[in-house]
Amino acid sequence: MAYPHSPDFYRCMEQHRTSLLLNVEINEEQLSKSSPAHQESITSPQVLAAIEKIIHEVLESLSKNQAPVLTLDNRSSWGNVEFNDAVGLQMVKRCTTLKVKSDSPRSAQRFALIIKILSVIHKLVQSNTYATKRDIYYNDVQLYGSQIVVDNIINDVSCMLKIPRISLHILTTSKGCLSGDLWFTEEDGTRVNCSGSSTGVLVPSNIEGITKLCLDMRSQAKFILIIEKDATFQRLLDDEFCTRFGPCILITGKGFPDVNTRRLTRKLWDHFHIPIFTLVDADPHGIEIMCTCKYGSLSMSFEAHHLTVPSISWLGVLPSDLERLNIPSTALIPLTAFDQRKLSSLLRRPYITSQPLWKRELEIMAACKMKAEIQALSSLSPTYLSRVYLPNKLQYGGWI
Repeated sequence: MAYPHSPDFYRCMEQHRTSLLLNVEINEEQLSKSSPAHQESITSPQVLAAIEKIIHEVLESLSKNQAPVLTLDNRSSWGNVEFNDAVGLQMVKRCTTLKVKSDSPRSAQRFALIIKILSVIHKLVQSNTYATKRDIYYNDVQLYGSQIVVDNIINDVSCMLKIPRISLHILTTSKGCLSGDLWFTEEDGTRVNCSGSSTGVLVPSNIEGITKLCLDMRSQAKFILIIEKDATFQRLLDDEFCTRFGPCILITGKGFPDVNTRRLTRKLWDHFHIPIFTLVDADPHGIEIMCTCKYGSLSMSFEAHHLTVPSISWLGVLPSDLERLNIPSTALIPLTAFDQRKLSSLLRRPYITSQPLWKRELEIMAACKMKAEIQALSSLSPTYLSRVYLPNKLQYGGWI
Protein backbone atom coordinates (compact mmCIF):
# COMPACT_ATOMS: atom_id res chain seq x y z
CA MET A 1 0.00 0.00 0.00
CA ALA A 2 1.34 3.42 -0.94
CA TYR A 3 1.18 6.34 1.48
CA PRO A 4 0.98 9.65 -0.40
CA HIS A 5 2.78 12.65 1.01
CA SER A 6 3.18 16.28 0.04
CA PRO A 7 4.55 16.89 -3.48
CA ASP A 8 7.26 19.07 -1.95
CA PHE A 9 8.25 16.45 0.62
CA TYR A 10 11.61 15.93 -1.11
CA ARG A 11 12.12 19.50 -2.31
CA CYS A 12 14.73 20.34 0.33
CA MET A 13 16.43 17.00 -0.22
CA GLU A 14 16.55 17.53 -4.00
CA GLN A 15 18.26 20.86 -3.39
CA HIS A 16 20.72 19.05 -1.14
CA ARG A 17 21.33 16.45 -3.86
CA THR A 18 21.96 19.18 -6.41
CA SER A 19 24.59 20.77 -4.18
CA LEU A 20 26.24 17.37 -3.68
CA LEU A 21 26.38 16.75 -7.42
CA LEU A 22 28.09 20.09 -7.96
CA ASN A 23 30.95 18.79 -5.81
CA VAL A 24 31.24 15.39 -7.47
CA GLU A 25 33.36 16.50 -10.41
CA ILE A 26 35.65 18.56 -8.18
CA ASN A 27 36.07 15.70 -5.71
CA GLU A 28 36.76 13.16 -8.44
CA GLU A 29 39.46 15.43 -9.86
CA GLN A 30 41.03 15.78 -6.39
CA LEU A 31 40.85 12.02 -5.91
CA SER A 32 42.58 11.37 -9.22
CA LYS A 33 45.37 13.79 -8.35
CA SER A 34 45.82 12.49 -4.81
CA SER A 35 46.24 8.86 -5.84
CA PRO A 36 45.82 7.95 -9.52
CA ALA A 37 46.68 4.30 -8.84
CA HIS A 38 43.46 3.84 -6.91
CA GLN A 39 41.50 4.53 -10.06
CA GLU A 40 42.87 1.50 -11.86
CA SER A 41 41.71 -2.09 -11.40
CA ILE A 42 44.47 -4.43 -10.29
CA THR A 43 44.88 -7.60 -12.32
CA SER A 44 45.77 -11.04 -10.98
CA PRO A 45 49.19 -11.02 -12.73
CA GLN A 46 49.96 -7.72 -10.97
CA VAL A 47 49.04 -9.23 -7.60
CA LEU A 48 51.21 -12.28 -8.23
CA ALA A 49 54.11 -10.09 -9.35
CA ALA A 50 53.86 -7.96 -6.20
CA ILE A 51 53.94 -11.02 -3.94
CA GLU A 52 56.78 -12.63 -5.87
CA LYS A 53 58.79 -9.42 -5.59
CA ILE A 54 58.58 -9.63 -1.79
CA ILE A 55 59.58 -13.28 -1.77
CA HIS A 56 62.46 -12.58 -4.17
CA GLU A 57 63.77 -9.93 -1.79
CA VAL A 58 63.60 -12.42 1.09
CA LEU A 59 65.50 -15.05 -0.91
CA GLU A 60 68.06 -12.49 -1.98
CA SER A 61 68.76 -11.59 1.65
CA LEU A 62 69.15 -15.26 2.53
CA SER A 63 71.57 -15.77 -0.36
CA LYS A 64 73.76 -13.06 1.15
CA ASN A 65 73.58 -14.66 4.61
CA GLN A 66 71.51 -11.72 5.81
CA ALA A 67 68.37 -11.98 7.95
CA PRO A 68 65.34 -10.98 5.81
CA VAL A 69 63.36 -7.94 6.91
CA LEU A 70 59.85 -6.90 5.91
CA THR A 71 58.91 -3.22 5.97
CA LEU A 72 55.33 -2.35 6.91
CA ASP A 73 53.61 1.01 6.94
CA ASN A 74 52.60 2.04 10.47
CA ARG A 75 48.79 1.88 10.39
CA SER A 76 48.34 2.97 14.01
CA SER A 77 49.94 6.43 13.89
CA TRP A 78 47.88 9.58 13.33
CA GLY A 79 51.08 11.12 12.00
CA ASN A 80 50.79 8.82 8.97
CA VAL A 81 47.40 10.07 7.81
CA GLU A 82 46.17 13.29 6.31
CA PHE A 83 42.65 14.64 5.97
CA ASN A 84 41.26 15.35 2.53
CA ASP A 85 37.69 16.64 2.08
CA ALA A 86 37.27 14.55 -1.07
CA VAL A 87 38.51 11.29 0.47
CA GLY A 88 38.56 11.50 4.24
CA LEU A 89 41.48 10.04 6.17
CA GLN A 90 44.12 8.70 3.84
CA MET A 91 47.62 7.42 4.44
CA VAL A 92 50.39 9.80 3.43
CA LYS A 93 52.79 8.66 0.72
CA ARG A 94 55.87 8.87 2.89
CA CYS A 95 54.83 7.48 6.24
CA THR A 96 56.77 6.01 9.11
CA THR A 97 57.34 2.28 8.90
CA LEU A 98 57.84 -0.75 11.09
CA LYS A 99 60.54 -3.37 10.56
CA VAL A 100 59.57 -7.01 10.96
CA LYS A 101 62.84 -8.87 11.36
CA SER A 102 63.18 -12.60 10.84
CA ASP A 103 65.99 -12.91 13.39
CA SER A 104 64.36 -10.96 16.21
CA PRO A 105 62.63 -12.93 18.98
CA ARG A 106 59.97 -10.19 19.15
CA SER A 107 59.04 -10.30 15.46
CA ALA A 108 60.19 -13.65 14.05
CA GLN A 109 56.77 -15.26 14.50
CA ARG A 110 55.04 -12.33 12.85
CA PHE A 111 57.52 -12.48 9.98
CA ALA A 112 56.73 -16.18 9.46
CA LEU A 113 52.96 -15.58 9.55
CA ILE A 114 53.20 -12.79 6.98
CA ILE A 115 55.10 -15.12 4.64
CA LYS A 116 52.47 -17.81 5.29
CA ILE A 117 49.61 -15.42 4.42
CA LEU A 118 51.44 -14.28 1.28
CA SER A 119 51.66 -17.95 0.27
CA VAL A 120 47.93 -18.45 0.87
CA ILE A 121 47.06 -15.36 -1.18
CA HIS A 122 49.37 -16.44 -4.01
CA LYS A 123 47.57 -19.79 -4.26
CA LEU A 124 44.13 -18.14 -4.17
CA VAL A 125 44.99 -15.71 -6.96
CA GLN A 126 46.68 -18.39 -9.07
CA SER A 127 43.65 -20.68 -8.81
CA ASN A 128 41.16 -17.80 -9.14
CA THR A 129 39.42 -18.83 -5.92
CA TYR A 130 38.34 -16.82 -2.90
CA ALA A 131 38.51 -17.38 0.85
CA THR A 132 37.20 -15.51 3.86
CA LYS A 133 39.44 -14.45 6.71
CA ARG A 134 37.71 -17.04 8.86
CA ASP A 135 38.49 -19.73 6.26
CA ILE A 136 42.17 -18.85 6.49
CA TYR A 137 42.14 -18.88 10.29
CA TYR A 138 40.36 -22.23 10.60
CA ASN A 139 42.68 -23.78 8.06
CA ASP A 140 45.38 -23.74 10.77
CA VAL A 141 44.03 -22.56 14.12
CA GLN A 142 47.10 -23.63 16.10
CA LEU A 143 49.46 -21.75 13.80
CA TYR A 144 47.59 -18.43 13.89
CA GLY A 145 46.37 -18.55 17.49
CA SER A 146 43.44 -16.17 17.03
CA GLN A 147 41.26 -14.62 14.36
CA ILE A 148 42.47 -11.12 15.16
CA VAL A 149 46.04 -12.14 14.32
CA VAL A 150 44.91 -13.22 10.86
CA ASP A 151 42.85 -10.04 10.39
CA ASN A 152 45.74 -7.76 11.30
CA ILE A 153 48.26 -9.57 9.10
CA ILE A 154 45.91 -9.51 6.12
CA ASN A 155 45.48 -5.75 6.58
CA ASP A 156 49.25 -5.33 6.91
CA VAL A 157 49.83 -7.35 3.73
CA SER A 158 47.20 -5.39 1.81
CA CYS A 159 48.79 -2.13 2.95
CA MET A 160 52.33 -3.36 2.20
CA LEU A 161 51.41 -4.45 -1.33
CA LYS A 162 49.17 -1.38 -1.88
CA ILE A 163 46.47 -3.75 -3.14
CA PRO A 164 42.85 -3.87 -1.85
CA ARG A 165 41.88 -7.07 -0.06
CA ILE A 166 39.30 -8.01 -2.68
CA SER A 167 42.09 -8.09 -5.29
CA LEU A 168 43.95 -10.45 -2.95
CA HIS A 169 40.94 -12.79 -3.25
CA ILE A 170 40.17 -12.46 0.46
CA LEU A 171 36.58 -11.87 1.47
CA THR A 172 35.17 -10.63 4.75
CA THR A 173 32.10 -12.14 6.33
CA SER A 174 29.29 -9.57 6.30
CA LYS A 175 27.12 -8.67 9.26
CA GLY A 176 25.33 -5.64 7.83
CA CYS A 177 21.80 -5.65 6.36
CA LEU A 178 19.95 -3.49 3.87
CA SER A 179 16.38 -3.05 2.74
CA GLY A 180 14.36 -0.84 0.43
CA ASP A 181 14.19 0.11 -3.22
CA LEU A 182 17.24 -1.69 -4.59
CA TRP A 183 17.71 -4.58 -7.04
CA PHE A 184 21.06 -6.06 -7.97
CA THR A 185 22.61 -9.22 -9.36
CA GLU A 186 25.38 -11.00 -7.48
CA GLU A 187 28.43 -12.43 -9.24
CA ASP A 188 26.91 -15.93 -9.34
CA GLY A 189 23.82 -14.59 -11.12
CA THR A 190 21.54 -14.49 -8.06
CA ARG A 191 18.99 -11.73 -8.42
CA VAL A 192 18.39 -9.85 -5.17
CA ASN A 193 15.34 -7.71 -4.39
CA CYS A 194 16.07 -5.78 -1.20
CA SER A 195 12.42 -4.89 -0.70
CA GLY A 196 11.37 -8.53 -0.68
CA SER A 197 12.32 -9.31 2.93
CA SER A 198 10.59 -8.18 6.10
CA THR A 199 13.87 -8.33 8.05
CA GLY A 200 16.37 -7.07 5.47
CA VAL A 201 18.93 -8.64 3.13
CA LEU A 202 22.46 -9.52 4.25
CA VAL A 203 25.14 -7.34 2.67
CA PRO A 204 27.02 -9.50 0.10
CA SER A 205 30.57 -10.63 0.89
CA ASN A 206 31.84 -9.84 -2.61
CA ILE A 207 30.86 -6.26 -3.32
CA GLU A 208 33.01 -6.19 -6.46
CA GLY A 209 30.91 -9.06 -7.82
CA ILE A 210 27.90 -6.75 -7.75
CA THR A 211 29.60 -3.80 -9.36
CA LYS A 212 30.85 -5.84 -12.29
CA LEU A 213 27.20 -5.91 -13.29
CA CYS A 214 26.44 -2.38 -12.12
CA LEU A 215 24.23 -1.71 -15.14
CA ASP A 216 21.91 -4.31 -13.64
CA MET A 217 21.78 -2.43 -10.33
CA ARG A 218 18.54 -0.46 -10.15
CA SER A 219 16.84 1.84 -7.68
CA GLN A 220 14.40 4.73 -7.62
CA ALA A 221 15.45 5.65 -4.07
CA LYS A 222 15.51 9.32 -3.13
CA PHE A 223 17.96 8.81 -0.28
CA ILE A 224 19.96 6.27 1.74
CA LEU A 225 19.73 6.10 5.53
CA ILE A 226 22.54 4.41 7.48
CA ILE A 227 21.25 3.24 10.86
CA GLU A 228 23.59 2.41 13.71
CA LYS A 229 21.52 -0.29 15.41
CA ASP A 230 19.83 -3.36 14.01
CA ALA A 231 16.95 -2.94 16.49
CA THR A 232 16.18 0.52 15.07
CA PHE A 233 16.56 -0.80 11.51
CA GLN A 234 14.02 -3.55 12.25
CA ARG A 235 11.68 -1.07 13.95
CA LEU A 236 11.62 1.15 10.86
CA LEU A 237 10.85 -1.88 8.70
CA ASP A 238 8.02 -2.87 11.05
CA ASP A 239 6.65 0.69 10.84
CA GLU A 240 6.75 0.45 7.01
CA PHE A 241 9.05 3.46 6.81
CA CYS A 242 10.28 2.61 3.30
CA THR A 243 6.72 2.41 2.02
CA ARG A 244 5.42 5.51 3.79
CA PHE A 245 8.35 7.83 3.13
CA GLY A 246 10.28 6.11 0.36
CA PRO A 247 11.45 5.15 -2.07
CA CYS A 248 14.63 4.84 -0.04
CA ILE A 249 17.37 2.40 1.00
CA LEU A 250 18.03 1.54 4.64
CA ILE A 251 21.40 0.12 5.74
CA THR A 252 22.62 -1.01 9.14
CA GLY A 253 26.09 -2.15 10.12
CA LYS A 254 24.66 -3.54 13.37
CA GLY A 255 26.97 -1.36 15.41
CA PHE A 256 30.42 -0.56 14.07
CA PRO A 257 30.10 -1.21 10.31
CA ASP A 258 32.13 -3.98 8.72
CA VAL A 259 34.22 -3.35 5.61
CA ASN A 260 31.62 -4.84 3.24
CA THR A 261 28.90 -2.52 4.54
CA ARG A 262 31.17 0.49 4.14
CA ARG A 263 32.27 -0.66 0.68
CA LEU A 264 28.66 -1.16 -0.43
CA THR A 265 27.71 2.30 0.82
CA ARG A 266 30.52 3.77 -1.26
CA LYS A 267 29.41 1.82 -4.33
CA LEU A 268 25.82 2.98 -3.94
CA TRP A 269 27.00 6.58 -3.76
CA ASP A 270 29.21 6.16 -6.84
CA HIS A 271 26.37 4.56 -8.81
CA PHE A 272 23.30 6.58 -7.79
CA HIS A 273 24.65 9.86 -6.32
CA ILE A 274 21.71 10.29 -3.96
CA PRO A 275 21.92 11.86 -0.48
CA ILE A 276 23.15 9.57 2.30
CA PHE A 277 22.19 10.27 5.90
CA THR A 278 23.15 8.68 9.21
CA LEU A 279 20.97 7.92 12.22
CA VAL A 280 23.11 7.15 15.28
CA ASP A 281 22.93 7.44 19.05
CA ALA A 282 23.70 10.87 20.46
CA ASP A 283 26.83 9.58 22.15
CA PRO A 284 30.57 9.47 21.34
CA HIS A 285 30.38 5.87 20.08
CA GLY A 286 27.57 6.65 17.63
CA ILE A 287 29.39 9.74 16.40
CA GLU A 288 32.57 7.74 15.81
CA ILE A 289 30.59 5.18 13.79
CA MET A 290 29.20 8.00 11.65
CA CYS A 291 32.67 9.53 11.20
CA THR A 292 34.01 6.14 10.13
CA CYS A 293 31.33 5.85 7.42
CA LYS A 294 32.00 9.39 6.24
CA TYR A 295 35.76 9.81 6.62
CA GLY A 296 37.17 6.34 7.32
CA SER A 297 39.35 4.98 10.11
CA LEU A 298 43.01 5.23 11.08
CA SER A 299 43.78 1.53 10.61
CA MET A 300 42.13 1.32 7.16
CA SER A 301 43.29 4.71 5.86
CA PHE A 302 45.34 2.97 3.16
CA GLU A 303 42.08 1.86 1.53
CA ALA A 304 40.03 5.00 2.17
CA HIS A 305 39.12 5.56 -1.48
CA HIS A 306 36.94 2.43 -1.44
CA LEU A 307 35.42 2.80 2.02
CA THR A 308 34.52 6.45 2.67
CA VAL A 309 31.64 8.66 1.55
CA PRO A 310 32.52 12.27 2.44
CA SER A 311 29.10 13.44 1.21
CA ILE A 312 27.31 11.73 4.13
CA SER A 313 25.21 14.04 6.32
CA TRP A 314 24.29 13.71 10.01
CA LEU A 315 20.51 13.44 10.28
CA GLY A 316 20.22 12.45 13.92
CA VAL A 317 20.09 12.04 16.76
CA LEU A 318 21.73 15.44 17.27
CA PRO A 319 22.66 16.44 20.84
CA SER A 320 20.81 19.71 20.22
CA ASP A 321 17.67 17.70 19.43
CA LEU A 322 17.51 16.45 23.02
CA GLU A 323 16.78 19.91 24.43
CA ARG A 324 14.78 21.09 21.42
CA LEU A 325 12.40 18.13 21.70
CA ASN A 326 12.27 18.26 25.51
CA ILE A 327 13.42 14.66 25.85
CA PRO A 328 12.69 13.64 29.49
CA SER A 329 15.73 13.58 31.75
CA THR A 330 14.88 9.99 32.63
CA ALA A 331 15.69 9.03 29.01
CA LEU A 332 19.13 10.63 29.16
CA ILE A 333 22.33 8.93 30.36
CA PRO A 334 25.31 10.64 32.02
CA LEU A 335 28.58 10.45 30.10
CA THR A 336 31.05 8.00 31.62
CA ALA A 337 34.72 8.82 32.06
CA PHE A 338 35.41 6.70 28.96
CA ASP A 339 32.75 8.65 27.01
CA GLN A 340 34.36 11.94 27.98
CA ARG A 341 37.80 10.77 26.86
CA LYS A 342 36.35 9.55 23.56
CA LEU A 343 34.53 12.86 23.08
CA SER A 344 37.72 14.84 23.74
CA SER A 345 39.54 12.64 21.20
CA LEU A 346 36.84 13.23 18.59
CA LEU A 347 36.98 16.99 19.09
CA ARG A 348 40.68 16.88 18.18
CA ARG A 349 40.16 14.91 14.97
CA PRO A 350 40.91 16.89 11.77
CA TYR A 351 37.53 16.09 10.21
CA ILE A 352 35.64 17.47 13.22
CA THR A 353 37.60 20.72 13.26
CA SER A 354 36.67 21.14 9.58
CA GLN A 355 32.95 20.69 10.36
CA PRO A 356 31.87 23.66 12.54
CA LEU A 357 28.27 22.44 12.89
CA TRP A 358 29.38 18.96 13.91
CA LYS A 359 31.89 20.42 16.35
CA ARG A 360 29.13 22.53 17.90
CA GLU A 361 27.01 19.42 18.51
CA LEU A 362 29.92 17.67 20.23
CA GLU A 363 30.50 20.76 22.38
CA ILE A 364 26.83 20.70 23.41
CA MET A 365 27.24 17.09 24.52
CA ALA A 366 30.44 17.91 26.38
CA ALA A 367 28.78 20.83 28.17
CA CYS A 368 25.68 18.97 29.34
CA LYS A 369 27.63 15.73 30.00
CA MET A 370 24.65 13.67 28.88
CA LYS A 371 24.05 11.21 26.06
CA ALA A 372 21.00 9.47 24.60
CA GLU A 373 20.22 6.44 22.50
CA ILE A 374 17.94 6.60 19.46
CA GLN A 375 15.34 4.80 21.57
CA ALA A 376 15.06 7.90 23.78
CA LEU A 377 12.72 9.32 21.13
CA SER A 378 10.23 6.60 22.08
CA SER A 379 9.69 8.48 25.35
CA LEU A 380 7.67 10.98 23.29
CA SER A 381 5.68 8.37 21.37
CA PRO A 382 6.22 4.74 20.31
CA THR A 383 6.15 5.79 16.63
CA TYR A 384 7.73 9.24 17.05
CA LEU A 385 10.94 8.22 15.26
CA SER A 386 9.33 6.85 12.10
CA ARG A 387 6.20 9.03 11.87
CA VAL A 388 7.43 12.43 13.11
CA TYR A 389 11.19 12.78 13.72
CA LEU A 390 12.60 11.33 10.50
CA PRO A 391 9.88 12.68 8.13
CA ASN A 392 10.26 16.21 9.50
CA LYS A 393 14.04 16.03 9.29
CA LEU A 394 13.90 14.83 5.67
CA GLN A 395 11.27 17.34 4.56
CA TYR A 396 12.72 20.43 6.22
CA GLY A 397 16.44 19.76 5.95
CA GLY A 398 17.18 18.88 9.54
CA TRP A 399 20.63 17.49 8.81
CA ILE A 400 24.12 18.90 9.12
